[in-house]
Amino acid sequence: MEFSHGICNLSVVPCRSEPSDKSEMITQLLFGEFFSVLKQMGNWIYIRSGVDAYEGWIDVKQFQPISAETYEELEQTEFVCSTDSISVIENVEKGSFFPIVMGSILPYYEGSNCNLEGYEYAFDGRTTKTAPASKSECMVEHAYAFLNAPYLWGGKSPLGIDCSGFTQLVARSAGIKLMRDAYQQAEQGVTLGFIEEADAGDLVFFDNEDGRIIHVGVLINSREIIHASGKVRIDKIDHQGIYNEELGKYTHTLRLIKRIL
Repeated sequence: MEFSHGICNLSVVPCRSEPSDKSEMITQLLFGEFFSVLKQMGNWIYIRSGVDAYEGWIDVKQFQPISAETYEELEQTEFVCSTDSISVIENVEKGSFFPIVMGSILPYYEGSNCNLEGYEYAFDGRTTKTAPASKSECMVEHAYAFLNAPYLWGGKSPLGIDCSGFTQLVARSAGIKLMRDAYQQAEQGVTLGFIEEADAGDLVFFDNEDGRIIHVGVLINSREIIHASGKVRIDKIDHQGIYNEELGKYTHTLRLIKRIL
């Protein structure tokens, strides 16, 4: 193995449970997300994300190697992220353009340019540096930007996203680092006792009959939640859980509420 660390230099890269294109996609890497390489098997590398410690397999053709020093610098640097649903970035050396999605990281960002291990990229879209001062306002604003995005297991973009990928990116838009899966996110922040205590931007978690946390969403207010279920949608919520008016029933059972701001 000739490399020990890497960074995503493409729009969106699938991360799989096994080293095969036929394997389940468990998450995605967005542009600028960095990682350590744990092992290699043929044309696949097994990685651990430096953003949320998530592990999985990616194709060796879908990343750029970086030094251990760069990796450590990125770990210790506050993220600057894109906050437009979809925007365009330019590889300055090649003069090529490609799209990036909300939540993409812009390493070493300096107002209009970022840098991936010596490769310069020009970007003039909105970033977390220009986001609203209020973190709760920021989270709700960017949550709305995902409305009607289709549900996709392992997805992390407006073209397909799962429930915890949605909350992770919405939190990232406010400068908050969340883990990848709902049960991991449920261990972060401060627990609130009642839905009436909750405010916009708080996270709400839901469990199954076995008590396992399986779903998460973002409160708009104490009566409404935005979450990825079939698509990113807004539903009613109360002390029982999420009530889907289209179906005329409760679809998710409330487990706990967390304030992460």
